[in-house]
Amino acid sequence: MSTASATTPTGTPRRLLAVAGVLVVGPLLAALALWAFAWPAARTAPRDLPLGVAGPSAATAQVEQQLAGHKGAFEIHHYADEAAARDAIEDRTVYGAVVVTAQGPELLTASAASPVVAQLLQQAVAEPAAAQGTQVRTVDVVAAPAKDPRGAALNASVLPLALAGIAAGAVVTSVGLRGTRAVVALVGASALAGMAVAGITDSWLGVLTGNWWAEAGVFGLATLAVSSAVAGLAALLGTAGIGIAAGVIMLLGNPFSGAASAPQLLPEPVGTIGQWLPPGASATLLRSVAYFDGAAASGPALTLTWWAALGLGAVLLGNALKARKKSAALAAERELVPAG
Repeated sequence: MSTASATTPTGTPRRLLAVAGVLVVGPLLAALALWAFAWPAARTAPRDLPLGVAGPSAATAQVEQQLAGHKGAFEIHHYADEAAARDAIEDRTVYGAVVVTAQGPELLTASAASPVVAQLLQQAVAEPAAAQGTQVRTVDVVAAPAKDPRGAALNASVLPLALAGIAAGAVVTSVGLRGTRAVVALVGASALAGMAVAGITDSWLGVLTGNWWAEAGVFGLATLAVSSAVAGLAALLGTAGIGIAAGVIMLLGNPFSGAASAPQLLPEPVGTIGQWLPPGASATLLRSVAYFDGAAASGPALTLTWWAALGLGAVLLGNALKARKKSAALAAERELVPAG
């Protein structure tokens, strides 16, 4: 009886605290997830979307005035002619261009860059002109592949890569790999994952049309950026590091990636933040490699490389700190033991 009465007062408050924690944390996580995924989707609209206007200044004035009516929607780039506008689209400087010709206006799009943006440009340019009796010819300069015209497969690849990276980092941590061994395991697993995903998306499904090895490299680097971040934080912070890294990637990286539309269609600073995180950088890099011969690939490639380098560095640093702590503890223990 005395034992039960001694444990009950302390056990009951702990249970109540646990229940209260679940009641608070559960709804809080649900609200956070809903905010992260639903808010950007509900506020999708063009914001300083790079768009070209080509032709003589006198001829393009009316077009620019029309586009200016969409306040803050477009960032206008001027080009001398259609050839220059096409080059800008293929270099990923702009998403499309309005070309003023003697035969009438022409809209250049690139559905490979974003099918959603290509459709948006048609609604903003071609449909108003058609309502006024002017036909606008639309040309898809860099078309999305026939087997993935809506970009659904590319968008669908973002979440599996994030999950694969989180799983790899968690497994390396849970099995007790440390230091150089952990680095080798992470790099090897990411390389194999990259080749496997490229084999599915390119060789089997045919939804990617770029260089196979370059695509495999993108998939591998994207996986390594996530897995090394997970393992690195775990090496420094313990098991909590896995949850922190996974939470950032899943709750911010995926919904902020802009893979389903474009970063410029997301509310700021969501679009910018998304490109600093692995899912957004990997989606942008994959489009460049798969459809644009690597144009504008340096920025997202550098972002992923920094994530991978910092994560692997954290893995090595965490191992070194633990080794030093262990050595210090052993030295202190020896000092306490009397000589002889």
